[in-house]
Amino acid sequence: MPGLVPSSSNASRRMVKVRQTGTDAELALRREMYRIGLRYRIGYEVLRKPRRVADVAFPGRKIAVFVDGCFWHGCPEHATWPKRNADFWRQKIEANRQRDADTNARLQANGWTALRFWSHESPIEAAKTVARVIAKADMKHRAPSSDAQEQN
Repeated sequence: MPGLVPSSSNASRRMVKVRQTGTDAELALRREMYRIGLRYRIGYEVLRKPRRVADVAFPGRKIAVFVDGCFWHGCPEHATWPKRNADFWRQKIEANRQRDADTNARLQANGWTALRFWSHESPIEAAKTVARVIAKADMKHRAPSSDAQEQN
C-alpha cells in the first residue's frame, strides 16, 4: 500500500513477526480435518495472476479454504480499530477485505468453491462444513450424466 507508513519502527518490527501461515486457528482446523479423514494441500496457489494462496486446498475438487484472522480481515464480531495511525490500519484492513472479495469472485469464475472461516470459529464445526462441501462436490462429480441414463 504505497504512501502508508507504520506509526513507529517498533510497530513495524512487531507486525513483521506476525505469522501469515500456520496460525493457531489454521493448525486447529487442519488437525480436525485430518482427524475426520480429509487429506489436503497446504499453502496451495489457487490463482497465479494475481497470486493468491489458499491456507488449505483440495485441488482435485477445486475447493479452497481460508482462515481469516479477526483483526487482519475486519471480523464484524471481533475486529478492533486501532487509534494510533488509524488511517493506515483502516486502509490496510479494508484492502484485505477487498482482496478477499476479489479472490472469492475470481475463484468462483474459475469453478472453485471458496470457504472462509474466522479464526474464532470452532475448528470442529469448520471441518464439518468442509466435509459437507467435499461430499456434495463428490456426489455431483459421481452423478451419472443424462447421456448415460438415456443409454440404459
